Amino acid sequence: MENFNDIISSSQLTLVDFYATWCGPCKMMHPVLEQLKEEMGDALRIIKLDVDKNENLAMQYSIQSVPTLMLMRNGETLWRQSGAMRLADLKELINKFQ
Repeated sequence: MENFNDIISSSQLTLVDFYATWCGPCKMMHPVLEQLKEEMGDALRIIKLDVDKNENLAMQYSIQSVPTLMLMRNGETLWRQSGAMRLADLKELINKFQ
């Protein structure tokens, strides 16, 4: 399996979802991310990281609240936001970085 640094260092646009299983807004984001993946296909890679199972990465990226979404490419954070988002808003944002 690829490791996190390899994935975010690639030239493919990657959306990282820092979430927790106990988080209500995180649960609301799951179908939004599923729909986003279906619509965007290979143009976007989506990674979900459970902050309770990936504490070191959560600390490394200063994750203070969940969900926190980060858009990354070539190892750089292009955008970051905490809180749930609507599909339309997320798609509009991602299209700016394509």
